[in-house]
Amino acid sequence: MADERSARATPKSGLRLAVWPGHPYPLGATWDGEGVNFALFSERAEGVELCLFDPEGRQETARVPMRWQTDQVWHCYLPEARPGWVYGYRVAGPYEPKKGLRFNPHKLLLDPYARAIIGRVRWSNSQFAYRVGHKSEDLSFDRTNDAPFVPKGQIVESAFSWGEDRLLRTPWHDTVIYELHVKGYTYLHPLVPPALRGTYAGLASAPVIEHLLALGVTAVELMPVHAFVDDRALVEKGLRNYWGYNSIGFFAPDARYLGSGSIAEFKTMVKSFHSHGIEVILDVVYNHTAEGNHLGPTLSFRGIDNLSYYRVNPDDPRYYLDFTGCGNTLNMQHPRVLQLIMDSLRYWVEEMHVDGFRFDLASTLARELHDVNRLSAFFDIIHQDPVLSRVKLIAEPWDLGEGGYQVGNFPVGWTEWNGKYRDAVRAYWKGEGSLIAELAYRLTGSSDLYGHSGRNPYASINFVTAHDGFTLQDLVSYDHKHNEANGEDNRDGTDVNLSWNCGVEGPTDDPRINALRLQQKRNMIATLLLSQGVPMILAGDEMGRTQNGNNNAYCHDSPLNWVNWDWTPEDREFMAFVQHVIRIKQSHKVFRRRSFFQGRRIRGSDIKDITWLQPDGTEMTDEEWRQSFARCLGLFLSGEGLAEWDERGRAIADVDFLWLLNAHHEEIPFVLPAEPPRIWQIEFDTSHYAPARDAGALITTGVYPLQGRSLVLLREPSRDRRASGAGREGEGDGGGEPQA
Repeated sequence: MADERSARATPKSGLRLAVWPGHPYPLGATWDGEGVNFALFSERAEGVELCLFDPEGRQETARVPMRWQTDQVWHCYLPEARPGWVYGYRVAGPYEPKKGLRFNPHKLLLDPYARAIIGRVRWSNSQFAYRVGHKSEDLSFDRTNDAPFVPKGQIVESAFSWGEDRLLRTPWHDTVIYELHVKGYTYLHPLVPPALRGTYAGLASAPVIEHLLALGVTAVELMPVHAFVDDRALVEKGLRNYWGYNSIGFFAPDARYLGSGSIAEFKTMVKSFHSHGIEVILDVVYNHTAEGNHLGPTLSFRGIDNLSYYRVNPDDPRYYLDFTGCGNTLNMQHPRVLQLIMDSLRYWVEEMHVDGFRFDLASTLARELHDVNRLSAFFDIIHQDPVLSRVKLIAEPWDLGEGGYQVGNFPVGWTEWNGKYRDAVRAYWKGEGSLIAELAYRLTGSSDLYGHSGRNPYASINFVTAHDGFTLQDLVSYDHKHNEANGEDNRDGTDVNLSWNCGVEGPTDDPRINALRLQQKRNMIATLLLSQGVPMILAGDEMGRTQNGNNNAYCHDSPLNWVNWDWTPEDREFMAFVQHVIRIKQSHKVFRRRSFFQGRRIRGSDIKDITWLQPDGTEMTDEEWRQSFARCLGLFLSGEGLAEWDERGRAIADVDFLWLLNAHHEEIPFVLPAEPPRIWQIEFDTSHYAPARDAGALITTGVYPLQGRSLVLLREPSRDRRASGAGREGEGDGGGEPQA
């Protein structure tokens, strides 16, 4: 055998490349300033070839046998390779689908660790390891070379001038999240330069950042930006996987949003957001990949080592265990798959400077066997990791498998999308009964879900709308979903929307109905922003964005999904209201508590940190919490009951607030607390939002005419709260939240 350092490969072009052994770590293609190290894990492969291509990825120029293998990692080093080179792999091994073995060296495979990916899947039968149309994939084997029609990895130069940029680490209790889609948010923005619309650069442009700052959000949560694939079935219908929950590369920002073609554009976006005090959170999909079920294409993981990367049925490994509804589930039981995910997360934090992650279908990641195990290896590894344990971690706490609904069951250090919050707020403002006790828990941070595990109110990510489901405008405009444009006869998407159209399905010219819809939007957004926990706003909700009643618009890369920046007067009015309520939240710690209410008297007084009131002004009793007809309640929030201290140990206090809610359709006279005697100042009344008129208006009467379907916030006029000892806890005298 030739000297290892001088082993040669003879590419088809006739050129000769020097090939050295290299190293098994790090995985992927790593430029070290002199050459590139290639390393690919495959436990069961019998041979691996590194394939090189021209800069556009169209023509294969060389094949390099990877002769060296260490601990199931195939590796080599090309001293002549440089950033910009395009590559993929061919992996040889047995093709026995009944045993879960699906190797096919005729299929070019994407490196799971590729930092940049060029090209898209151009669908044909060539992407499948078997002959499509044959009666069984077990008995057929496709020898078509699919290289011209699949994406490929590209070697990157990771150097970037970050300067003083670092993670912002905004405290959870001060966080306001804004969920958006990179393309859809800017594609119609009239002030974003046309060449930048729909890109990371466009998202970081001055008009967009100015809007976010004016709104008052502190973090953007980007819908998936990991490289993803448009499903063949959608493409053949003229549709796209617009949302992006179909990942194929966990290290590469999707190229369709790279206007410059360089990953430095993503880094520049993050740096720009950070310089304005806005965090960047990524929605990540580690639960499945774009390769689908056992009849899906062979694009990467399946052809590299199917049994390692995917959960298969132990009794029939031809088939996958599917806890995601997407055809497959990544095998979190395998240490190399865990390594892949952890390496990906650290890469996005350390190399791309993102501030946190929202994990799609996070219950899937916790499945050790079939059951969801909150102490699984995935959580253990993150909890002890010095990098990942310090960033924002958000779980979508459910999947489609048995026992997958895990709201409230994730470990300390995690926050959760609180689906129970969404459902309670929607149902309450829809006018449903028997909800007062449930709503009270949700308004105060859901201590019933998070308090038992030592977590705090900010463990609850509160939302009323998200990308999946109705927008806020549609929530008050439609009783039923209207998904006909998806091509599935309106069968897709949930039928349980807890929405109310206010009397007419869809758009209307009736001014009474439109006024009621606007009032209902004010009710829900104010509830969201004033509740304890972390609020998440869906992009465009503040300006009346509609999807025409489509509650599953994942497949439309069109104006149906793009944010419309052509505002109506009603949109501007609502935008001003949202800004006003966010300012209230950011200005008053009583709405941003770091601990749950205790319902305790503040030492030296009869005042509690929270008091629940019924319309006659008296405190709620156990019997009243259980009344099915009750749709009205009040919350007295004591500014002296924060139980928080500054760095010098001095008690922090705030002004008192009175929060009145009425989901009944008729006016209810609400008797204001008489002891101690006081006057109240109106912050807003959703039944007639008029800041110029309401600002500073004082209420001296003892009864407030609480209009039907309205929310009112009253506050004590500002006064000095620095009295010594204010805010210290007294002795307990019962829970501050209802005993449902």
